Amino acid sequence: MKLLTTRVAPEWVDYNGHMNDAEYARVFSLAVDTLMERIGLDAEGRERQAYTLFTLETHLCYRREAHQGQALAVEVRLLDRDAKRLHVFFTMSDEAGETLATSEQMLMGIDTGSHRPAPFPSGVFEAIDALPQAEPDAWPTAAGRRIGIPR
Repeated sequence: MKLLTTRVAPEWVDYNGHMNDAEYARVFSLAVDTLMERIGLDAEGRERQAYTLFTLETHLCYRREAHQGQALAVEVRLLDRDAKRLHVFFTMSDEAGETLATSEQMLMGIDTGSHRPAPFPSGVFEAIDALPQAEPDAWPTAAGRRIGIPR
């Protein structure tokens, strides 16, 4: 499911002439915001339900450089979920469909009144069901990776 389209802003380009590593994280963060809107947690939904999502963990993999003005598209796939967590996989691509970066994330549902983890509200839970889901044996190859030096 395509969530977000944008372009590499001039201020995102670093001294190496391509998008700075932190800006990839910014784009994936914007994709999380868009995901929240899609599942009923836009500003009004967050206020009405006293509920939001926090990012618990992110694993970002850089594949190709992105340059000023370049078009970016971010898609999401649900890897897993329980009553209050989402395990999602984002893919950032260019106009030709080449993967520029991926971001695997664990998101936690939070009751904003108590600032504690809480189950997804019913409408949100149903909206999550509508997200494209990867079968456990068909996860993207970059999902579930760990960082380490191969020996």
